[in-house]
Amino acid sequence: MLVKTKKSEQARTALLEAAKTVLRSKGYSGLSTRDVAVAAEMPLSQIHYHFGSKEGLVLALFDYLNGQLLNRQAEMFGNPDLRLSEQWKLACDYLDEDLASGYVTVLQELWVAGYANPEIAAVVRRGILGWQELLTRLALKSRANFGRLGDLPPQQIAALIGAVFIGGEAYILLGLEKKAVPVRKALRAVGELIAALEQTRP
Repeated sequence: MLVKTKKSEQARTALLEAAKTVLRSKGYSGLSTRDVAVAAEMPLSQIHYHFGSKEGLVLALFDYLNGQLLNRQAEMFGNPDLRLSEQWKLACDYLDEDLASGYVTVLQELWVAGYANPEIAAVVRRGILGWQELLTRLALKSRANFGRLGDLPPQQIAALIGAVFIGGEAYILLGLEKKAVPVRKALRAVGELIAALEQTRP
């Protein structure tokens, strides 16, 4: 029984990795279960067995990608050798990577779909709350170095940072950077402000 479970989990992971590859090359709108099955070198029936449908596959893929990216961010924010400004710069680098990989597109499209679909909304909320918890811990840690930011508690600072990045992603996907709305330059400028503040700390 243990062997079957392990094989089943390996097959599921292989399908998710294949879906990630297809997503990167064809985008969300071009993602098909048939292409994923071909990329994974598995029969199409395996996708229906593990995920039930294309929607089930995409939701599972979101959870899978979100988990990987959360682990990446947690490792970065937990690195004691990196100053906050360096972590912010890396977060901006990761945003570029996540846009290129298609993850941001999946998140934004699922976000909109969640307005009408409670199941999708629950999955997206769970993913976003994971990011908010991580950002709240970062805000608490940063308070020790920079002090309080007015009367804003860490949860509210985390909410603002999360909203800025997710809103920035929406601006970018809508092509507003091409219309003189320099989202990514603004985010990187915030990192430079943090670096300037760090230089004033003992």
